[in-house]
Amino acid sequence: MPGSYSQLKAMLALTKASLKAIFRSPSAVIFSFAFPLIFILVFGFLGGSGRISMRVAFAPGTDTTAPFYNIIRNVPGINVVQKPELEIKEDLEKGRISAIIGIQKNTEGESPAYFINLKSSEAVNPQNIQVLRSLLEAMIKQIDKSRYPNMPTFAAINNNVEQVPGRTYRTIDFILPGQLGFSLLSAGVFGVAFLFFNLRQALVLKRFFATPIRKSYIVFAEGLSRVIFQLITAVVILAVGHIAFKFTLVHGWVTFVELLFLSFIGLIVFMGFGFIVSGLAKNESTIPPFANLITLPQFLLAGTFFPIDNFPKWLQPLCNILPLTHLNDAMRNVAFEGAHIVDCGKQLGVLAIWALIAYTVAVKVFKWE
Repeated sequence: MPGSYSQLKAMLALTKASLKAIFRSPSAVIFSFAFPLIFILVFGFLGGSGRISMRVAFAPGTDTTAPFYNIIRNVPGINVVQKPELEIKEDLEKGRISAIIGIQKNTEGESPAYFINLKSSEAVNPQNIQVLRSLLEAMIKQIDKSRYPNMPTFAAINNNVEQVPGRTYRTIDFILPGQLGFSLLSAGVFGVAFLFFNLRQALVLKRFFATPIRKSYIVFAEGLSRVIFQLITAVVILAVGHIAFKFTLVHGWVTFVELLFLSFIGLIVFMGFGFIVSGLAKNESTIPPFANLITLPQFLLAGTFFPIDNFPKWLQPLCNILPLTHLNDAMRNVAFEGAHIVDCGKQLGVLAIWALIAYTVAVKVFKWE
């Protein structure tokens, strides 16, 4: 008898072949390697150093000669905002900044040399004020110890934090627009890409050519069905968020309708990317990698879960050019801050530019057969 069959060799050969197939699969590589690495990097930026991140402003008339004025400005995690006084007040009322810090010199010549006053609003998380207060107290103690060891204390923080009226900003008010925006992005990119690729592969689009219908109407019909379905999804998400979790709709039904309009605009823009992916994909297994190149960076960097201010400053310019960032911003401005569509000119302008880019490329790469 020739050499006996080796089960072990057969098993090792199958193992080798299977391993090669896995590494040759773009979706397997991305989901197994890229996703975990990107998540680790992003969440490492957000919380790996243990630093807090908050926005503050200095009150008009603050003594800029105080020794710790520049120290506060350079503390990692504290972003000092410089805007006109009226804009600062509006940001405080809406919870965009945590506090306004006032530093006043003691003109009576007694200890302490400086008084620090804090102003916040009901829209700010009280925990942020406590953290800020702790940071300021630590700075004062450090200055007392190193520069003024013979003084009782160099500066004193007013125990009474001035509170201005503000709308309570719940976590759902930030998270829901981000999740709705990402839902629209995923539907526009993945849904359209798989739909038109499968229609082309199954020769359905080719068969349409034997009918009197025009090519443009084929695209419009398929796109319209996607828009209707996703707007129904948006209605459900907004309704559940408002009824079950008290998601803020400042102007009631008007805000609700404006959010649906923004959802429609966002979906139209994102569908352009879906057409690009369906045109570039050579087979069905290449759609997820192409689609994830578009959706994953926006999912992580467009303020879906965390404010963009939490990211390193060198990364923020990239965050601020992503289309999902501007859709999220427009939705949050309309839902919580009481803005209207006409007040979202900047965000709509950026989305329009992205739509022009996406559909220009889509026309170049889209295939009917």
